[in-house]
Amino acid sequence: VALPAGGTTDDLTARLTALGLKPEAIDRAGDAITGPLVLGRVLTAEPEPQKNGKTINWCTVDVGDANGTGEPQEIVCGAHNFAPGDLVAVILPGGVLPGGFAISARKTYGHVSAGMICSARELGIGDDHEGILVLTDRPDADALAPGQDAIPLLGLDRETVEVNVTPDRGYCFSIRGIAREYSHATGAAFTDPALALAAAAPPANETGHPVDLRDDAPIRGRAGWGRYVARVVRAGLLYPHDVP
Repeated sequence: VALPAGGTTDDLTARLTALGLKPEAIDRAGDAITGPLVLGRVLTAEPEPQKNGKTINWCTVDVGDANGTGEPQEIVCGAHNFAPGDLVAVILPGGVLPGGFAISARKTYGHVSAGMICSARELGIGDDHEGILVLTDRPDADALAPGQDAIPLLGLDRETVEVNVTPDRGYCFSIRGIAREYSHATGAAFTDPALALAAAAPPANETGHPVDLRDDAPIRGRAGWGRYVARVVRAGLLYPHDVP
């Protein structure tokens, strides 16, 4: 649904309250992060085995002018799911991660590590801590630049409104339903995401079953249904390993 330009989250929650949809909380994903959190491009990643059996990567990362010098940032990273050329999220000295984890330049594994290459869990946006967050495969990766502010890029500046929906408002048990209700009350333009799904449906073929849609039959005094959705479900083998 199209929201008014310049509107705030408080404006939205006031409107939802007027609609009888009580906001319970407002979550801000990036509240626990203090920048600079920027986009970086890994230039080098040299593996260095340690006496404790662990192998760390001694990295240089291009963070643009975000570090004040334009020189590559030197960072120790224990993850191994990235390579030179990858785009990553880097928090520089002076930043703070969720949990009050302050970032500073410190000596570790024989190097001075000036910052951290972050995982999704360290940023508070997911549970994945097996490796760092690699952004190279994003559809907009070609338009991204080292040093760019990663907070809006990762959606950490967004706010989520939690709404309490009472049982008699079943049509609002979805984001789509709440958006549609907002549209009805305000006249704001509503774009039904279900129509996009219908448009993406595969074309008819000879193996399917025909569906004849007739919407001219009145139902309770109104026009008939405008859409019928069908899906083919084929039975499969429950225990394929038992088949010779």
